[in-house]
Amino acid sequence: MSAGEKVSVSRLFRHTVATLAYRGGKAVRGAPEEFSAFRADPSTGVRTPGGILAHIGDLLDWALELANGGRAWKDSAPGTWREDVERFFAALERLDARLASGEPLACSEEKLFQGPIADALAHVGQVALLRRLAGASVKGENYFVADIAAGSVGDSQSPPVREFD
Repeated sequence: MSAGEKVSVSRLFRHTVATLAYRGGKAVRGAPEEFSAFRADPSTGVRTPGGILAHIGDLLDWALELANGGRAWKDSAPGTWREDVERFFAALERLDARLASGEPLACSEEKLFQGPIADALAHVGQVALLRRLAGASVKGENYFVADIAAGSVGDSQSPPVREFD
């Protein structure tokens, strides 16, 4: 992609963002407030779930920044679990609205995916794993049959179709 070239948004990319919302929603929904500060091993400098969720919010804000042609990064301190969950969904809604606007992207979808979106997906997996370690696990699911649709990025998601233990 040459400097200044703009790229239109594909249906697959918006579906990817909706998948992040669905999987992320499952990982964060119903977690106890104290989960935010959980440490699997206090002797390490690994982020807490709250720190990871704040970082995911930063990644989503950065994705919007990149889509608009900016490059600014901001590190946010974790808030309460509820605040960071609300921030997660609000950032997804802002990003999806931008993607749905029809306005061409200032960078390629591939770069947005390989950077902030793939990183956010990986971190959602970390939150799910930490929930299991903290004794507040979420059920596994056959995501192939999940009802995920582009544009469905808010806190209200379709119920699971096929969960398992």
